[in-house]
Amino acid sequence: MILIKLNLIMSRDKIVAGNWKMNNDFNQTQTLILELKKTMQMDVNVMIAPSFTNLSIAKDLLLDSKIEVIAQNMHFSDSGAFTGEVSANMLKSIGIETVILGHSERRKYFKETDDQLKSKVDAAISSSMKIIFCIGEEIVERKNNNHFEIVYDQINNSLFHLDEDSWSRIILAYEPVWAIGTGETATLDQIQEMHLKIRNNISERYTQELANSISILYGGSVKPSNSHDIFSLEDVDGGLIGGASLNANDFNQIINSI
Repeated sequence: MILIKLNLIMSRDKIVAGNWKMNNDFNQTQTLILELKKTMQMDVNVMIAPSFTNLSIAKDLLLDSKIEVIAQNMHFSDSGAFTGEVSANMLKSIGIETVILGHSERRKYFKETDDQLKSKVDAAISSSMKIIFCIGEEIVERKNNNHFEIVYDQINNSLFHLDEDSWSRIILAYEPVWAIGTGETATLDQIQEMHLKIRNNISERYTQELANSISILYGGSVKPSNSHDIFSLEDVDGGLIGGASLNANDFNQIINSI
């Protein structure tokens, strides 16, 4: 049975984050940001994650806005011979305070492991950054009924070493891999079931109070036509949006639906 969000749960931050991935050059980034600024309402914490090359211009364009510019990834070292990588200190030096870690595309295409992500989490926490930490199962794991175990292991291996205070810097994003960029979306029951399971996992490791304070976002082909129903679920606190965040009108509709 689908559980609808109650007013007493609404103290958790409502968040809609747009992950632009490897899209938008310099001019396209400026155009999209200016379009968003014209229409954006700010009853929600809104974040956008442009490419590394456009983080600075995005920050400049949004100086007078509450829209937060965040990074799509970072390395776990402060500096060193890691060609093509970016450190937390580099991000902080241009005013970036939040980073996405553990996205399924990083896990799949760049072979990021739970241990590597644990190191990235520690580096981000040490630099006083916030983290959107992504978790989610492949279709085979779902069909084999291993989805709860897979998601638990991802959280346990990379996050459950943290003390309670550090969790104030963690936002979780559940993304069923089989529903990212495919046009497929998990059913409302599947989404609520997994979000509740994640919250229960945190409660069992820490406390119910901590579990209730963590914002858990949903990502997986969220679009204007389904966002309201998804965001109405009791344990869904917003979304990590991919393709739909590249269109100002669609992204704004999604934000307004929370």
